[in-house]
Amino acid sequence: MIGVEELAFGEVGPVSPGEPHRCVDLRSAAGLGPEALAAAAVAARASHRVLIGVGWPGHEASELLDALTVTVVGEGEWDWDRRVVSAPSAAVAAAELVAGIDAAPVAAVTLAGLLQMSERLSVHDGLVAESLAYSTLQAGPEYAAWLAAADYPVKPEAGPPIQVERRDAVLAIELTRPDRHNALSAGMRDALVEALHVAIADDSIGRLELTGRGRSFCSGGDLAEFGTAQDPARAHLVRTEHRPGEQLHLLAQRLGADCVAHVHGAVMGGGLEVAAFAGHIRARPDSRFLLPELSMGLVPGAGGTVSVPRRIGRWRTAWMVLTGQVLDADAALLWGLVDEVA
Repeated sequence: MIGVEELAFGEVGPVSPGEPHRCVDLRSAAGLGPEALAAAAVAARASHRVLIGVGWPGHEASELLDALTVTVVGEGEWDWDRRVVSAPSAAVAAAELVAGIDAAPVAAVTLAGLLQMSERLSVHDGLVAESLAYSTLQAGPEYAAWLAAADYPVKPEAGPPIQVERRDAVLAIELTRPDRHNALSAGMRDALVEALHVAIADDSIGRLELTGRGRSFCSGGDLAEFGTAQDPARAHLVRTEHRPGEQLHLLAQRLGADCVAHVHGAVMGGGLEVAAFAGHIRARPDSRFLLPELSMGLVPGAGGTVSVPRRIGRWRTAWMVLTGQVLDADAALLWGLVDEVA
């Protein structure tokens, strides 16, 4: 743990595999003048480490809070500020973040930089940047280690991966792989892209409703298909040409709150990332939200570094990915990840 003054005027040092992060005691900001606080913010923005703030620094340190990857504070403190995450113990929460980072340091550092960069980009450019980062990590040792230990048998499709129904001006799209918790397979992605293309092209469609059949809305990318594409560069080209998240974003720009994702059960990985582009998310009380990609040595790859920060901020997005913790429906509503619990 370093103090704010040390961050401002000390030598933080370059990122190394053994030290991909720094915890900054923000309580040490008390009594520091504006020059020191501004210098700390500049140093934080220049650092390539994952920087974790611990404790509330005061309103004078707003610029520093902006620059950090995420800040953890005591329970109930400053819940309104999306740059912070409150926990029963800030020290324990910081330790959880550190544990997640140490398990996949390259992916964690990549995530922090990607989130900082993406908030300054358009949705389209942010998705391109995310895909490039994802493809790079697919060729790295952390993902290779996860893949070597993974054992998810490929199962044939039991039927069409989605069902599309037109009711007057309403286009209803249902994910229909309930036996796989609607895991997002390549076939489902392609069918979803095709259906959304129709919705974009047809101005007579005034409402879109996206749902999932069975116990879950979508459990994320189908793990059985991970590793089947041996060329990360080709995988990047596929992602840039087949992006249901970007299409949902375009529809939400036109339809607003009439572009609705109804979610329930597991809302994980790519399922959450795509749904977050909708104009309105209605969640059932049993909904559980998770971004698990760091445990695989990856970053979100279905648009999550673009869609989720636009709802909850890049700081809380970083917390979700770095800790891999589950968010329940009430917390998701409080943070703005969903618009309604019903």
